[in-house]
Amino acid sequence: MQNPQLALERLSGLVVLDEIQSRPDLFPLLRVLIDRPENSARFLLLGSASPTLIRSAGESLAGRIQFVDLHGFDISELGVDAEDACWSRGGFPLSVLAPSDADSLGWREGFLRTFLQRDLPQFGIQVPEPTMRRFWTMLSHAHGQVLNSSGLARSMGMSDKTIRG
Repeated sequence: MQNPQLALERLSGLVVLDEIQSRPDLFPLLRVLIDRPENSARFLLLGSASPTLIRSAGESLAGRIQFVDLHGFDISELGVDAEDACWSRGGFPLSVLAPSDADSLGWREGFLRTFLQRDLPQFGIQVPEPTMRRFWTMLSHAHGQVLNSSGLARSMGMSDKTIRG
């Protein structure tokens, strides 16, 4: 968007801005647009919520914003009949509702890749994707057990302090 003010100021109704975390520079402009008496638009901002984004949005749009945390499905929403699908597919709507296990797996792989490559670095975590994927895989295999950070560190070729940090 070369001129966001020109693009946004004439809109009315519900305006959805997805992946807003990639454009934190829009928050001050949105504040101005929202405060205009003639404004007839309502803005729905979607995206990953990094601590910096939350702080920036909270400062720029104080009194004009409401945060809604969205979580995956749980059994109470899907019913007992969907327990296996919810458990094995992770609870995310597009994964749980996918028409096949292969489609669900493809969605989860894409989600994981995007999270590791794009979202984690925005949170300030600068670990290469293959390393973080390996770490998460090892953690998932230890799920439900007492965490042995020394053993995990040895397997990762890292220090115990790095794993615990």
